[in-house]
Amino acid sequence: QVQLVESGGGLVQAGGSLRLSCAASGRTFSSHAMGWFRQAPGKEREFVALISGSGGSAYFADSAKGRFTISRDNAKNTVYLQMNSLKPEDTAVYYCAASSDYYSDYEGNYDYWGQGTQVTVSS
Repeated sequence: QVQLVESGGGLVQAGGSLRLSCAASGRTFSSHAMGWFRQAPGKEREFVALISGSGGSAYFADSAKGRFTISRDNAKNTVYLQMNSLKPEDTAVYYCAASSDYYSDYEGNYDYWGQGTQVTVSS
């Protein structure tokens, strides 16, 4: 069982930055690929970024490429999403998720989810 707790969300002006954190419980954190997803009001949840268990591979949605970075510290059981050059369209609830079997941008392949953290970007 893995429990995930996101933090770091908030209100920021367009062009600003935020760093989201996701702290995981359990001893098998490094064996899980970690993903970030987001859900804007009235829209379906969408993939943002993911990182492999070792941290050696990462993959981004087109909307995040060049602006967001993902990293992890397996010693601290934490994954991060650094978001720069934020836009109003980045406003959403951001969720982290863990997958024990897949390195995937498909949310159905994730076993565990956090409760989400709100990111609001004002214009």
